[in-house]
Amino acid sequence: MIAATRIDESSLHYRGWRVVLACFLMAFFMFGFGLYGQGVYLAELQRAHGWPGTLVSAASTFSFLLSSVLVIFTDDLLERIGLRSLILSGLTALGASTVLLALMQTPWQLYLAYALMSVGWTGMGTVVIATVLNSWFERRRGLALSLAFNGATCGGIILVPLLLSLTGSIGFRSAMLAATLAMMVLLLPVVVTFIGWPARMSPASDGGRTAAGAAARGHSRKALLANAAFWTMVLPIAMALLAQMGFIIHQVTFLEPLIGRSAAGLAVTIMAAMAVVGRLSLGLFVDRLDPRLACAASMTSQAAALFVLLQSTNPTVLLACCAVYGFSIGNMITFPPLIIQREIGSTAFAAAMGLGTSISGIVSAFGPGIVGVVRSLTGNYTTAFALCVVLDLIATGIVLWRPGKSAA
Repeated sequence: MIAATRIDESSLHYRGWRVVLACFLMAFFMFGFGLYGQGVYLAELQRAHGWPGTLVSAASTFSFLLSSVLVIFTDDLLERIGLRSLILSGLTALGASTVLLALMQTPWQLYLAYALMSVGWTGMGTVVIATVLNSWFERRRGLALSLAFNGATCGGIILVPLLLSLTGSIGFRSAMLAATLAMMVLLLPVVVTFIGWPARMSPASDGGRTAAGAAARGHSRKALLANAAFWTMVLPIAMALLAQMGFIIHQVTFLEPLIGRSAAGLAVTIMAAMAVVGRLSLGLFVDRLDPRLACAASMTSQAAALFVLLQSTNPTVLLACCAVYGFSIGNMITFPPLIIQREIGSTAFAAAMGLGTSISGIVSAFGPGIVGVVRSLTGNYTTAFALCVVLDLIATGIVLWRPGKSAA
């Protein structure tokens, strides 16, 4: 169910754009604290408590896997407690998590903090953002998603350096508490004021608040697992994200011996900046494109960038490859909702997004580990990144397969 099609979605007065702003801020803080900030936590908690890196890393893995399980039930939570309550619950959980990270003294508190962060992902992550924007936009859906998900990249570009700067001046504990307070002050009124469903739209994805509605949602998930169109979207995205996560985590380690630490850091900055450019560029045209073809083009460009990266030691070429690779990074979470809406429809949208995000999240979580193991076995990154190239090319072939539209 979409907002009335007679409404001019291009008008800045359309309420949906205020919802986009709220979603941008949600993505900014959720990805800033919940993904990009984890490198800061790893270093600072080791320094403050002397905990081994494996302990903190294991907590991160635990959080990502728990998030991938909880997100399956997003459509049920939307039905039972409502959109705004779910988001506010996620915001509260994320705030509690970051406060606990600042104040913790024992390892069990670390795992509690990361568990709370998983609840935050459920209430403020990609599935909720995609679901609410899908309800507000039809003709400009791709642009709305691209703008909102740019908040994720901006969270890494802005929030993480800010945390590092504040940590250097006032300490990690005060920096986390100050950043948490800023999040609440900025985001809470925006969510309360702007977030909601379009008029006359039921917040349910496909059923009421009854047992029959729950049974229908369960049936919807079962139908999705038997839907070829669903799998030809989920599997290639999962494979591409596995390769992407593997490269991103190991990028600095690979580049530093070739071009030095400062240039390797510049490569990360360039890649992140190009992710913003890529999302904005795609958003301007994606509503007129076939999302499967656009997705295949993005995967192919990443495979080509990695292939050239492995052939050169020239700093300019390496930086250019990172720029090309970064151009498509953010779009990998923009394509699934566009494909789902076009081929599966609104009825099972939240269920499909939740299930798909869960599967791709679990699969992609192994990316850094697989690249690390292959690198250890071979002694270099050539085979590991070549494997990423192959995964991208296989993913390209799968996403281009069109088994036919089928409603779940």
